[in-house]
Amino acid sequence: MRSLELKIPPPAVALAFALLMWLAAQWIPSFSWPALPRIAAAVALAAVGVAFDVAGFVSFRHARTTINPLRPARASALVVTGVYRHTRNPMYVGLAVLLVAWATFLGNPAAYLLVPAFVLYLTRFQIIPEERVLPGLFGAEYHAYCERVRRWL
Repeated sequence: MRSLELKIPPPAVALAFALLMWLAAQWIPSFSWPALPRIAAAVALAAVGVAFDVAGFVSFRHARTTINPLRPARASALVVTGVYRHTRNPMYVGLAVLLVAWATFLGNPAAYLLVPAFVLYLTRFQIIPEERVLPGLFGAEYHAYCERVRRWL
């Protein structure tokens, strides 16, 4: 399965899962949750997801390192400040939270079940391959960072 590693940009993976969530919601009965609280919760969750994504992006830009997730070997700096003090993958956390927001908006139990599948996919085909490359670039500093900060949250 190495053929899928570092091949599909994580935002594209998230969009594919969002589509699958929408399709699942068409076939499986939804919760009977009032629209206004459901939409308010979805908007609040989406704001949190966007905040994680923007914070990660800004930190990478500030460090002047690549944001291209398909080419981790091009990283020129190990970012360990800001949101990276709490998670090693804030942009991926943001995508996962956005999918939770989408599931909330859809109000469908099947949609929620696809969020862990997204996390597992991203961990296997994106994060673990990145983690194989980064020690070669940043050595002991990266290993110490991994011991201090969790992969997700």
